[in-house]
Amino acid sequence: MSVANYFETMEYGPAPEADGEARAWLARHDATFGHFIAGKFTTPHAGKHLTTFEPATGKPLARIAQGAASDVEAAVNAARTAQTAWAKLGGHGRARHLYALARMLQRHARLLAVLEAIDNGKPIRETRDLDVPLAARHFYYHAGWAQLQEREFADQAPIGVIGQIIPWNFPLLMLAWKIAPALAAGNTVVLKPAEFTSLTALLFAELSAEAGLPPGVLNVVTGDGATGALLVESPVDKIAFTGSTEVGRLIRQTTAGTGKSLTLELGGKSPFIVFDDADIDGAVEGVVDAIWFNQGQVCCAGSRLLLQEGIADTFRRRLIRRMSTLRVGMPLDKAIDMGAVVAPVQLERIKSLVETGVKEGAEKYQTPGAMPAEGCFYPPTLLWNVHPSSTVATEEIFGPVLVAMTFRTPDEAVMLANNTRYGLAASVWSETIGLALDIAPKLLAGVVWVNATNLFDASVGFGGYRESGFGREGGREGMVEYLKPKAWSGRKARPKVSPLPIAAAASAGFDVPPIDRTAKLFVGGKQVRPDGNYSRAVLSPKGRRLGEVGEGNRKDIRNAVAAARSAESWARATAHNRAQILYYLAENLSARSDEFVRRIADMTGVSSAKARTEVDASIERLFSYGAWADKFEGSIHAPPLRGVALAMHEPIGVVGVACPDEAPLLGFISLVAPLVAMGNRVVAVPSERHPLAATDFYQVLETSDVPGGVVNIVTGERNELVKVLAEHDDVDALWAFGSQDASAAAERLSIGNLKRTLVDHGLALDWYDKAASEGPILLRHAVQVKNIWIPYGD
Repeated sequence: MSVANYFETMEYGPAPEADGEARAWLARHDATFGHFIAGKFTTPHAGKHLTTFEPATGKPLARIAQGAASDVEAAVNAARTAQTAWAKLGGHGRARHLYALARMLQRHARLLAVLEAIDNGKPIRETRDLDVPLAARHFYYHAGWAQLQEREFADQAPIGVIGQIIPWNFPLLMLAWKIAPALAAGNTVVLKPAEFTSLTALLFAELSAEAGLPPGVLNVVTGDGATGALLVESPVDKIAFTGSTEVGRLIRQTTAGTGKSLTLELGGKSPFIVFDDADIDGAVEGVVDAIWFNQGQVCCAGSRLLLQEGIADTFRRRLIRRMSTLRVGMPLDKAIDMGAVVAPVQLERIKSLVETGVKEGAEKYQTPGAMPAEGCFYPPTLLWNVHPSSTVATEEIFGPVLVAMTFRTPDEAVMLANNTRYGLAASVWSETIGLALDIAPKLLAGVVWVNATNLFDASVGFGGYRESGFGREGGREGMVEYLKPKAWSGRKARPKVSPLPIAAAASAGFDVPPIDRTAKLFVGGKQVRPDGNYSRAVLSPKGRRLGEVGEGNRKDIRNAVAAARSAESWARATAHNRAQILYYLAENLSARSDEFVRRIADMTGVSSAKARTEVDASIERLFSYGAWADKFEGSIHAPPLRGVALAMHEPIGVVGVACPDEAPLLGFISLVAPLVAMGNRVVAVPSERHPLAATDFYQVLETSDVPGGVVNIVTGERNELVKVLAEHDDVDALWAFGSQDASAAAERLSIGNLKRTLVDHGLALDWYDKAASEGPILLRHAVQVKNIWIPYGD
C-alpha cells in the first residue's frame, strides 16, 4: 500500500516493536530457568520444568522450574538468613538500594516492556507506557518511606520473611507493588510469580543482583499452584497474595491459627456508573479504558456498565461506534488497542461465560475487525440488557466483556452497584461533582474514580472490601501492612487458669433473701432473655455465687447481628456526635465507679485498689476514644496528575468482638470503644469467666444515648460464640482475644465472606499499657480505607 493510500483510507499499518534484545536474553539462558535463590539461579531440586507459551502465537517460549518443597525451603532459609542484616542496614541503606532498583528498571525499561508483552500478550503500548514506569515509581516512592521509616514508623518493626504470590495479568507491576514496600520496611522476600508469566520476575531478580541487592533479600521460586501452596505452608511470617477469590479462601484457611500475617487482593466486578449529566463521549472513552485495557484482564475492570435510562440508547450507539474502531492484534504492534488473552484456558472461560450470558437473554455486540488467526485472541464484547442476577453480571469474567444495565435514580444506581459480593473498585461519571461525591462514599468499594478509571499510583492505597479481600497496597497504609507493632512483640502465652471452683452451697435460713437478678443479654438496646432459656453461674475465686448470666446461642448471635445491621445510621452519625456519646459513657461509668470496683473485686479476687485502677483506666479509655472519634481521619494524596485522591476512613460495618478474661471491664471497653468511635456496630462476647462487668455496663449504655443496636452483648461460652460469629456472613469483621483455639477458629471459619480478623493467638496483652492497647494500634483495624480519585481540569 502506498503513502497516498494511507492518507486516503486512514488505515493503520503495522508498527512492530523490535524484540531482538528480549529474544537474546532468552537465548543466553537457553530459554530454560531455575529458581533465583540467595542471589543466583539454582537448579530445581526435583529437576522438573514447565513450558510456557506465547499467548499471541501459541508457540513455546521458555521452560521454568517447577518448585518443590526443598526449593521453597531453600528460598525461605536464604531470606531468613538475610533478613536480620537487611533490617539492621537501616532506612537510609535500604533507601539507596530501592533507589538503585528504580534506576535499574528505567535503564532496562524497553527490554522489560518487550519481554512482558511477549510473555503476557498485552500490547507493548501498555507495558511500555504504564507497567514499567509505574513499577519504577513504586521503587522510588518506597525508597522515600525507607528513608523516613525510623521517624514515621518508630513504633513499628519489620515482620520478617514475606511470602508473596502474584498473578499473571500485571506480572512486573504486581512484583513492584509487593516487593517495594516489603523491602523498604526491612523484610526479605520469597516471590512466587504466576506460572504463565514468570519471565519478567526472573529478569528483575537477575538485574537486581547486578544492581547490588544483597543475596537472599529477594528470592524467586517459580512453578504452578502447587508451588504456591508450598510457600503458603512454609515458615514465612506473612503471605501477601493477589489472585482469585477461590484461592484466597484456601490461603486464609491454610494460614488460620499459624500467626502469619495475611493480605489478600482478590477478584472484582466493578461498576461503571454513568449519570445523565455526564460527558458521554468522555465516559465512552472511560469504558474503553475500564474494560478493554489489558484485554479486560484487570481485577478492578469496570465490567458492569450502569447507565441512567435517559442516556442509555445514545450511549449504546456511541459505544458501539467506538468499539468498531478498536484494533486487536499482535502485542508488539504499537498500533493495536488489544493484544492476546493470556492462555487457552482463560480464552475458553471467556467464551463459555459469554455464551451463558446470551442464553440468559443478553444481546451481544462484538467488534467486526479481523483478528489474528492463531493465538488467544477475543474481540471487545458488549452484552446489553443484562439482568442484575444473571451469571455474567455476578461472576468475574476476567476478559474483554462489558455487561450493561440501566437505572433510574441515584439510589437505584447505588443498589445495583453494591449488588455484588465483591468490592474492589468503582467509577462514577457526572458533571455534577456534588452528585459524584455523594455517591462515592455509598459504594462498597476500596477505590472509587470520579470521571476517570484505572488510575493507579504508589502513593495511593489500593485494595478491596468484602470478597475482594483485605489489606492495602501503596501509600502509607500499604507500608503498615509490612510492619508489626513493637508494643506487641513481647507478648507471652496466657498462663493456664485453674478451673472454677465448685459453687458453695447457699446458706439456708429465714432471713429475707436478696432479690434474684439474672443478667440478660443486651440486643438492640434492650435486655432480652437468651433464646435457649439457659443460664450459667458466675462464681468468685472462692466459689461464692455472684449471679447468673444468659447462655447465648446461635439464634442470639443471629438476633444481635440483625440488630447491629439495622443500626446503620450510627455509621452516618457525625464524628462529633460519636465523641459526645463516648464522653457521656465515661461520665456515667464514673458516677457508678464504686459499684464497678466492688463487682471486679468480687469476680476476680483482686484488691479493691487494683479494681479501682481498672475502673479508672476504663473511664480514661472511654475519654481517649471520645477524643480520637473526630481525630483519626483520612488524608489527601497528591499523585502525579492533575487531581487529588481522598483517603477516607470508613467504618467496617458489623464487627464481632470476643473479649479475654483478664481485666474484664478494661479489656471489654478497650476493644469495643475504638470500633464504636469509628462508626461500627458491635456484637460483643464478654469475658466468659467474669461477664458481670459487661452486663453491668449495659445499664450505662442504656443511660448514655447510645442508639439501640450499636453495642450488643451476648454472654456464654466464648469459643462456641466465636465460631458462630466467624461463620456468619453478615458479620464484616471479627476480633477474637482469649484462647489460641478462638483465634484459629476466627481465622479458619471466616472464609465464607472473607471477613477481616484481628486475633491475639492466645498471647496476653497488657491492657494497662497504652502503647499496646489504645489509640491507632487498634483504630487502624477499626476502619477500612477508601481512596476516591478526583481529577480536575479539562
